[in-house]
Amino acid sequence: MEQFQIETAQNITISQNTSHLGERMLAYIIDSFIILVYTILVIVFLISIEVDMDDQWVFYLILTLPAFFYYLLFETLMDGKTIGKGAMNLRVVKLDGSKPNFGNYFVRWALRIIDVGLTSGGAAVLTILIRGKGQRIGDIAAGTTVISEKKRVSLSDTLLRELPEDYKPTFPQVTVFKDQEMQTIKELYDKAKINGNHNIIVSLDKRIKEVLGVQTVLQPIEFVDVVIKDYNYYTQKM
Repeated sequence: MEQFQIETAQNITISQNTSHLGERMLAYIIDSFIILVYTILVIVFLISIEVDMDDQWVFYLILTLPAFFYYLLFETLMDGKTIGKGAMNLRVVKLDGSKPNFGNYFVRWALRIIDVGLTSGGAAVLTILIRGKGQRIGDIAAGTTVISEKKRVSLSDTLLRELPEDYKPTFPQVTVFKDQEMQTIKELYDKAKINGNHNIIVSLDKRIKEVLGVQTVLQPIEFVDVVIKDYNYYTQKM
C-alpha cells in the first residue's frame, strides 16, 4: 500500500493510504453495473407505460442524464463516494486531506471523457501508475486523489516485534503491565521517535522505572525499547 504525506492547514503532517488500482477498477465495475441496471429498468419502465421512443427529449431526459451525471452527483452528495467507492471503502479527497468542493468534483468528472471515455481507461491507469498518488488526469487537474479508508494493521502497529531467537530479556518485571498499557507505551514511543520528541521518551523512561522499581545505565530511548522487547518476549512465551 503506497502512502503519501500531506500537510494540513494546521501544519500537521499526516499519511494517507492511496487506493490500489485494483480497488478502483472494482469500484468502477460496481458503478458501471449500477448504471447498467438503472438503464435497463428505465427502458423497461418506458416500454411498460408505452412512451413513444421517437419522443427523444423524454427518453434522454429520463434515461441519459442521470447516468451521465452519476459520478458527479454521487461524489458530491456522498462526501466523495459513489456506490462502488463506498463498497470498496474508497473516498475522493483533496491533496491536503480536506473535503473537495463542487468545483473539484466537477473538474475530475469532466475529465473522465479523457481518462476513461476516449482511452477506454488506459490514460487513467497509466497516470495512476506513474504518479504514485492515486491520481488520474482528472484528479491532477482538480487537486484530488482517491484514498483507501480500510484499516490495514501491520506488525509495527501491534505489540508484536520480531525478536532474535537468542534474545535474552533484561527486565522480568515488565509482566506487571497489561497489554493495553504496553500498547500505549509503544505507540507513544514510536511516535516520539518519528517526531524526534525526546521529552516524551524521557517521561516514559521515568514512569516505567517508577512502576518497575528498577534503575539502569541505559539511555531513555534504549531503556524503553528494551522494555517493549522484553514484554514481547515474555508474553509470546506464555
